Amino acid sequence: MAVTTTTPAPSQVRVAGGTFTDDLRAMRMVWRRELIRFFRNRIRIVTSLMQPILFLFVLGSGLGGITAGVTGHFNFKTFMFPGVLAMAVLFTAIFSAISIVWDREFGFLREMLVAPVRRSALVIGKCFGGATVATGQGIVMLCLAGAVHVPYNPVLILTLVGELLLVALALTSFGVMMASRMQEVESFQVVMQFFVLPMFFLSGAFFPLSSIPTWLKALAVIDPLSYGVDPMRRAVFAHLHNVSPKTMHTLAPGLHWDGWRVPTLLELAIIAAMGLVMISIAIWQFSKAD
Repeated sequence: MAVTTTTPAPSQVRVAGGTFTDDLRAMRMVWRRELIRFFRNRIRIVTSLMQPILFLFVLGSGLGGITAGVTGHFNFKTFMFPGVLAMAVLFTAIFSAISIVWDREFGFLREMLVAPVRRSALVIGKCFGGATVATGQGIVMLCLAGAVHVPYNPVLILTLVGELLLVALALTSFGVMMASRMQEVESFQVVMQFFVLPMFFLSGAFFPLSSIPTWLKALAVIDPLSYGVDPMRRAVFAHLHNVSPKTMHTLAPGLHWDGWRVPTLLELAIIAAMGLVMISIAIWQFSKAD
């Protein structure tokens, strides 16, 4: 009796990678990993919130007493509030990139880079993850707006959240760009402190740009964070009532290019352009052989 055998037809095998869907999935996983790492580190959550709160209520109260002769009855903490929002976003966004150095040092980054997805997807997911965490920190600080006489106006809140997200994305991109080729955590911390502190203090977050020396105004103009603080301060002052023109001119003079005040939309466009450039550089760095 003849025995016939049948060979089963081979099942279709799809090689992972190379499609837009795979890149989206990689971005979502990297973004989700950033959120999980942040919410599991409760000490990081508390410390990242305590520093802006201390600056707002302790330093703001002290400086308010010194500047009372200039600002009159205007609450100086109201002036500082946009700068504190930028501060909350700045440190969280920049130092979220430190995980790249940790992953490289412990070998996890190599496993991510050999995944069958474009490296640009990993960079974009990392930037959006850090920006989401930093924006969340800023939103928590927004809950304290009433304590410094900033109104809970829906238009104002939505405007500030949108500007915080844009600034957070640009700052996270800067951190990722700087961390893309660093091998040691200590080196990253030193370099970031070298950039972060001057960037923060030159942005006019804690002092008005109207009465500072000319050389300091020039540094404020080239400071990227200045173009994030000024739109938020404009939005806050636009929703305040009973603010005298003198106080407005003193505390919210805006950024000027050779006497011309830079419009808000142009400031936001500059932030977006810088973020796009830094993401592109980070992608190029990650695309090089590691």
